[in-house]
Amino acid sequence: MTTPIYEQALGGDFARLQPELQEYFSLTPGSGHYGIGEGVFDVVGCRQPWLRPFLALTASEEAFFPEYGEGIPFRIENHAHMDPFGRSSLTARREIFFPRVTRLFQDTTSAVPTGPVPATVDDSKPAKPARGTRLVDYVGKYRRLVTELDLAVTDEGRLRGVSEASRLLAGPLRVPLPAVMDAKAYAEQWWDPIEQLHRIQVKVIQPQLGLILVYAGRFSYRLQPYLPGATADTTSGLPRYAEPERWEKRL
Repeated sequence: MTTPIYEQALGGDFARLQPELQEYFSLTPGSGHYGIGEGVFDVVGCRQPWLRPFLALTASEEAFFPEYGEGIPFRIENHAHMDPFGRSSLTARREIFFPRVTRLFQDTTSAVPTGPVPATVDDSKPAKPARGTRLVDYVGKYRRLVTELDLAVTDEGRLRGVSEASRLLAGPLRVPLPAVMDAKAYAEQWWDPIEQLHRIQVKVIQPQLGLILVYAGRFSYRLQPYLPGATADTTSGLPRYAEPERWEKRL
């Protein structure tokens, strides 16, 4: 069976994760199961009212959204699969149930071969040195935004991640975002033994605009077997409704 992509990226540090997190990140293509998380966000969305009209323009991308709320229920599905380019991947599909609208937020994280991180637009900064398997995240319905994921395990066994080296894929163009424009996502996930629930918190921060998006909450998680015929390809393990409008190969 294929090694889970987060274990590929973390190597031996994967075993330092809390056991519940190891289970959460252990889905592999062809396992016949997918993950379902259901819970409540204590806070979710854009806290800055003046910024919301701009985010409304990108809501159809299913990556950012203009709403903000507290105590908002949500649901996430995790599907491990092979993407059309033969890369082991994990697609997450989130439904956020605001009072007046349900927002979708989706992405695909793919494992790519060992190699240097692509250079940024600032040529004075060399590419990062080669490392283990890299995880590349393709964000949104059309997978137009691409980021590198820099992962670490804390002393408590939590998983921390920071998005790095974002690129915008606009048609045939691949545009590395300079540091002054690049929004970074800072994420942390862990298991709460008291509540017996998973916890997550994410902040997306842009240097000029500040906090663009935040979500933090708790959820239960379980594995569910696929129904016969639920996936377009039983080998890939991705159901039709979770497929993006377009796939992207560029890094």
